[in-house]
Amino acid sequence: MGQGPLSGVRIVEFAGIGPGPFCCMLLSDMGADVVRVDRKGGRPAFKADIPARGRRHVVLDLKEPNDVGVALGLIEKADVVIEGFRPGVMERLGLGPDEALKRNPKLIYGRMTGWGQTGPLAEAAGHDLNYIAISGALHAMGRKDDTPAPPLNLVGDYGGGSLYLAMGVCAALFEAQRSGKGQVIDAAITDGAASLMSVIYGLRASGIWSDDRDANLLDGGAHFYDVYKTKDGKFVSIGSIEPQFYALLIEKTGLKDDPKFAFHMNKGDWPELSLKLADVIATKTRDEWSALMEGTDVCFAPVLSMAEAPTHPHNVARGTFVDLEGLVQPAPAPRFSRTPSAIQGPPGGMGAKTEEILDEWGISARPL
Repeated sequence: MGQGPLSGVRIVEFAGIGPGPFCCMLLSDMGADVVRVDRKGGRPAFKADIPARGRRHVVLDLKEPNDVGVALGLIEKADVVIEGFRPGVMERLGLGPDEALKRNPKLIYGRMTGWGQTGPLAEAAGHDLNYIAISGALHAMGRKDDTPAPPLNLVGDYGGGSLYLAMGVCAALFEAQRSGKGQVIDAAITDGAASLMSVIYGLRASGIWSDDRDANLLDGGAHFYDVYKTKDGKFVSIGSIEPQFYALLIEKTGLKDDPKFAFHMNKGDWPELSLKLADVIATKTRDEWSALMEGTDVCFAPVLSMAEAPTHPHNVARGTFVDLEGLVQPAPAPRFSRTPSAIQGPPGGMGAKTEEILDEWGISARPL
């Protein structure tokens, strides 16, 4: 049994890709016992599949009635089920929420999809980029003279999907303790991505935010909130929004004597000031600017590659990255003072202990 605030919680994860597994990684890191149901003949988790860490695995053929019976046995003993198939797939397998909740009324049944369980696009294929496209998020990212910039798959799959499902699972578990009843969580990435945009929608409604890219406070339009190229071809990030932080920025960059820099919220001057600041930043290397600004109230950080990030002194001091069996990876987050999270093990183990797990959960290997 894992440590952490979810220790003792049993989760059945039906193997999928993307946001479902990442959600289960978060729950496993927080101590939940996550048993992943892998398809017979499917691809096992590989060593570097970090979101698959911390699981135990049962291999089943869900086209076989007996193996469906095993899956139902797991569901009966679980606190949570997580699945990420298209709407209707679990129902056709005989493992849908109606059947599951009939057998286990306190069950939390988490459903992860891109478009949601309902709506005109519910049955269509899609990926992160499509989901954030209809939320308004994708349109807001990128430079004004270029196409919108894909933000990896962080905003949709993992921000709007995994994190919202994990939050929903924790909230539903809490509610079930009081009501004695389970429920279904319809976690649509489109919904989550739209929710993440709440502050920006509020700014737009207030007339503070424009639909034009690269013209707003937080999208690269402001000279004091942007990424700049340094002398050595690397980059630094600057976020000097508040007046006192901005004053320190123009002091350290030697721009305090330029009268136009005195009024940092004059949007009409932002394009010109961005070019001037870019010219100054280009006179020093990334490390030289770090020596001058990092750790001050400028609101500064060097832009690090994934190769560099684990060695940054702040990340090292906090243990933000860990080495598990030779694989450097992000450590569990967030941090708990009394019930700390922990990685329960590396990815892998495709069904190697199926019978052992079923016996531990009190399930016959092949119930009829």
